[in-house]
Amino acid sequence: MKVCRYDEGSTAVFTCPYHGWSYSTDGRLVGVPYFREAYHSQLDRSQWGLVEVAQSCNHKGSVWANWDAAAPPFHEYLGEFATFLDLILDGRDGREGQAEVLGGVQKWLIPCNWKFPAENFSGDSYHNISHRSVDLAGIGPSGAGRRDMTELLLGRKLHVAIPDRGHQTIVYVLPKDRPPPPTYQHSPVVSEYFRHCEEERRRTRGEEARLLGAPGEIFPNVALLPRQPRTIAVWHPRGAHQTEVWRWFLVDREAPQEVKDFLRDYYIRYSGPAGMTEQDDMENWNYAHQASRGTIARRYPYSYEMGLGTAEENFEWDGLRVPGRVIDITKAQSSEEPMRNLYRRWAQFMEADSWDELATWRHAQAEKSPLRRTGT
Repeated sequence: MKVCRYDEGSTAVFTCPYHGWSYSTDGRLVGVPYFREAYHSQLDRSQWGLVEVAQSCNHKGSVWANWDAAAPPFHEYLGEFATFLDLILDGRDGREGQAEVLGGVQKWLIPCNWKFPAENFSGDSYHNISHRSVDLAGIGPSGAGRRDMTELLLGRKLHVAIPDRGHQTIVYVLPKDRPPPPTYQHSPVVSEYFRHCEEERRRTRGEEARLLGAPGEIFPNVALLPRQPRTIAVWHPRGAHQTEVWRWFLVDREAPQEVKDFLRDYYIRYSGPAGMTEQDDMENWNYAHQASRGTIARRYPYSYEMGLGTAEENFEWDGLRVPGRVIDITKAQSSEEPMRNLYRRWAQFMEADSWDELATWRHAQAEKSPLRRTGT
């Protein structure tokens, strides 16, 4: 039975609404109705606490957990992709772990398989015809009126994949020694805040400050969007034909209230179940899912050939190295390297018998160890 029924708040104990057993915040069973009468004071309460997760990690204020004790620890699982996760959790001024959740979690259902949104957020920059209307309104992914679009147009647009982990993302690399253009000019307070943040980020982060995040995916089902709207989402499968979305919107903890209010309004218009852009995406996922279930559709493969064979290792542009396998899509606009990476990793998970087969980076590290090289 679910004993914690709320997404936020505080409590001294968690109580099961069915039979009334209650638990302390550390999971111990502390209250049993009719303990003396029904159990004759014989029940060993120390054996019946809440089940503890096998692994948990607090990374810059975000909590990650899993039920598999044999799985790699979270930071090992992330690998070099931690660089891109930190773009959303660190403050816009470069300080670490400054993000806070704005307004709690949003949850809703989409009538599609979870892989459709996962593929979309992995780096599908080819579908902007879907957002033509919101682009014209100036808030879409490529709309000229979007408040941060001029900054992105300056950058080198890249698809990045981490093959041995299955993570992927879009990133922008800003030119060296070129100041970013002003943003959010319709609101002087917001414009000044982000100008100050940009100066501080460049002062404290140096070359790293030139790296700007865009949609990405921590394998298999955690979506990231470090730019505006700044958000983390999880695609929870509710069967083969339905996905429950959990989405959090983030702002800098110490941002002025006027900035938080401004971004909240922008986020609501853009994303989430009522957001103009996400409504486009959800309609696509719904129709694509239904069409893919048809008898004829299932006879034919989909093409994932865009950009095939053009990825580079150890990519560097204007003095900044970008980790992973990289495709420069500045002129090409898009590739399907992120999707290939997602499904390649999914196939490996479906076929592997253990983490020993999946954690291939450990084998590479073992090959490089001094003991291995000397044969001792």
